[in-house]
Amino acid sequence: MEEKKTAQSHKIILTNRQSGVVSGVLDVISFDEKLIVLSTQCGKLTIKGDRLHVNQLNLEKGDVDISGEVDTLVYSEDGKRSENRKESVLGRLFK
Repeated sequence: MEEKKTAQSHKIILTNRQSGVVSGVLDVISFDEKLIVLSTQCGKLTIKGDRLHVNQLNLEKGDVDISGEVDTLVYSEDGKRSENRKESVLGRLFK
């Protein structure tokens, strides 16, 4: 019997900027003590801080458990969203 993956919602739970869980993660692009880059269902998520650590990673469930001193959470648009946004901006300019 083949298991079907259901789309999990993307969620971030951050406690006191020291520990957190990110769900809806598709892949871990890179990580070190200052930067963690995740591919999520809502685009690329960059986490910046100090002494960052990936404690647990479960890509089957799409969960990442992190710790350290979190300073910044930044989303970058994925390719599909970026293309749609460019089209809509250009479409608005030439109407």
